[in-house]
Amino acid sequence: MEYNTTRTPLVIREYGRNIQKMIEYLLTIEDKEKRQRNALAVIELMGTLNPQLRNVEDFRHKLWDHLFLISDFKLDVDSPYPKPTRELLKPKPAPLPYPKRHPRYSHLGKNLEMLIEKALQEPDPDRRAAFAQVIGNYMKLAYNNWHKENVHDDMIKSELAAITHNQLDYQPGISMANYSGEPYRSSKRRYNKFNGKYNKYNKYNKNRNK
Repeated sequence: MEYNTTRTPLVIREYGRNIQKMIEYLLTIEDKEKRQRNALAVIELMGTLNPQLRNVEDFRHKLWDHLFLISDFKLDVDSPYPKPTRELLKPKPAPLPYPKRHPRYSHLGKNLEMLIEKALQEPDPDRRAAFAQVIGNYMKLAYNNWHKENVHDDMIKSELAAITHNQLDYQPGISMANYSGEPYRSSKRRYNKFNGKYNKYNKYNKNRNK
């Protein structure tokens, strides 16, 4: 008994084991004319067993390419199309251009640097001040998440000043309600959205525990 584990792997599973055996038999035929006739018969059989290929543009060209591919490009027959090569049918993928992002302050992340750059390009002083407050609050949140301890406001203020060369000034204790710019409005929308979900969750738990 012959087990699948002892057989050669199928190159193209859609054609099945018998087609692959026929192509392997073609490699053993020494007479070129006989080999050519049998190759044409195998091509016709491949097209009959896979009628979906007829919807592919130039499907006979594809059948011949598959014939050479299954034979591991060792079959010596005359093809009406240019003979493919291993490099042509199985090209190596081009290397992916991975982003090379090296944040200067890795503990704060690259996104914060992008936000700081946007704040520094803001000409309106009120909006820039609002940006500074949003950035400072985010830095406090990042420190609390990573270090699991509270950080002093003066440390955030001095670090933001050092990063921006004193161009952004974080003012601890100032409410964001003093600013009317877009950074405040977008932050307020996110807070209200989160607060609404939180209140809804608490209301659900209260009703459940009754």
